[in-house]
Amino acid sequence: MPPIISIRTDTARHKLPIWIVVILLVVSLSACTSLKRFAYKGYKRDEWQQPDKVVDSLQINPGDQVADLGSGGGYFTFRLADAVGEAGIVYAVDVDQGLLDYVKETAGEKGYANIQTVLAVKDNTGLAADSVDLVFLCNTYHHLEDRAQYFSRLKPALKAGGRVAIIEFTSGWLKSIGHGTPTDEIVGEMQQAGYQLQTRFDFLEKQNFLVFSVADNAAD
Repeated sequence: MPPIISIRTDTARHKLPIWIVVILLVVSLSACTSLKRFAYKGYKRDEWQQPDKVVDSLQINPGDQVADLGSGGGYFTFRLADAVGEAGIVYAVDVDQGLLDYVKETAGEKGYANIQTVLAVKDNTGLAADSVDLVFLCNTYHHLEDRAQYFSRLKPALKAGGRVAIIEFTSGWLKSIGHGTPTDEIVGEMQQAGYQLQTRFDFLEKQNFLVFSVADNAAD
């Protein structure tokens, strides 16, 4: 059994396997794209993330244009690209050029002509006006600063009827070290940004899954 170390939080002491802590430290201190991809994929992620069910739940139409905001190594990017089909576009949006290069290279190798990479900055997605039907974020929301302002500035990129889907950790050790956001906090900030909660899915055990649309009375 691997050794266990403890991390103190404001509310409790959480024991983490040493290998998880090492990965977190290496990723935070290293620019190595392969290590980042490994960390973002997560242990047995397909089991707890249920990625196919997540994408199916969004009812994406062939030909849609979708932004995978915080795309990382493309865990959801390629699944979203399958959903939009050859007539659609998925924008892999990230602040890490190395990860975007990996997604672009992998897309070429696998024959995905419907994936485009977009280098964002911390306060701007880099998406063009009226360019997307859906903005998708998984485990990204907590990284953003001034989130109400961020999503207010995002609204022009959405087409008429466009949506924002947010998945965030609400429990587990990742949430305990700051990698997550409570549901009420997300809803409040998105309302402040001019959105309304459209759908709430509850099949993810440790994450919320919220879909927002622009509020009817929101100013442009």
